[in-house]
Amino acid sequence: MTSRADILEAWHHHLAEGRRRSPHTVRAYVASAARLLDRLGDTDWPALARLEGPALRQQLAARRAEGIGNVSAARELSALKAFIAFARDMAGLPDAVAPRLRGPRIKKGLPRPVTPDEALNLAETVDEDANEGWIGTRDRAVLLLLYGAGLRISEALSLTGADLPLSETLIITGKGRKQRVVPILPVVHEAVAAYVEQCPWPIGRDDPLFRGAKGGLLSQGMVQKAVARARHLLGLPATATPHALRHSFATHLLGAGVDLRSLQELLGHASLGSTQIYTKVDAATLLDTYRNAHPRERE
Repeated sequence: MTSRADILEAWHHHLAEGRRRSPHTVRAYVASAARLLDRLGDTDWPALARLEGPALRQQLAARRAEGIGNVSAARELSALKAFIAFARDMAGLPDAVAPRLRGPRIKKGLPRPVTPDEALNLAETVDEDANEGWIGTRDRAVLLLLYGAGLRISEALSLTGADLPLSETLIITGKGRKQRVVPILPVVHEAVAAYVEQCPWPIGRDDPLFRGAKGGLLSQGMVQKAVARARHLLGLPATATPHALRHSFATHLLGAGVDLRSLQELLGHASLGSTQIYTKVDAATLLDTYRNAHPRERE
């Protein structure tokens, strides 16, 4: 009988090394597998390989009873199907595919970008609102990287001293360890340089670029809290998050005439379909502008 720990370790290694999934995805998928193993009790690869749709429906029903919504249920099902496909491969089955099971329907919402003024005001306000000057300079630099270069927050926080000094471009390693080149605007360059000059911690080649108050790696949660405070001070909606700055980068470039293929490369999307959603965002923004500006709409 293969132990639970051995099964989860093999699954973790497959996701992290074999599939090169992000640490967040690895944690979530391993947690889903662990919950399934907890319900099944003692098991092994052949037993897992025999699981079909009804067993996964039962597991999903248990999670529903815990109060998860459609989005979380869909993610859980996706993780479980991938896990069973992996189990079938480990059991030596010739056709190691996932069980056929349709997930809950999810209404896709559009990203909510902020305006250029709102993006810059957020960056300036986190700077002014910080308890210490270097921390405000740090948070401003992070947000300008998100808005000015379209980085994911995880990508910005993964930068190290080896990326210094910044030049006109920066090589970013994104999801699936896929690399892309992003341009660095002068205002972003200046913001990062100001932070590096004020940072009280040494930044060696292998050290994280953005440091927490005690010198460790800056966490996403601290950036999110700083933005939440600034958002409240500015009276912006709850959708004005760090990730919204990346959406704004994409929407504003598209509105300025950047083609979808170029935008796909700048964002690091694996498929053009992920980028095409921004055409809908841009159309929605134009419609909002029309409704707010047209005299008949204000009657």
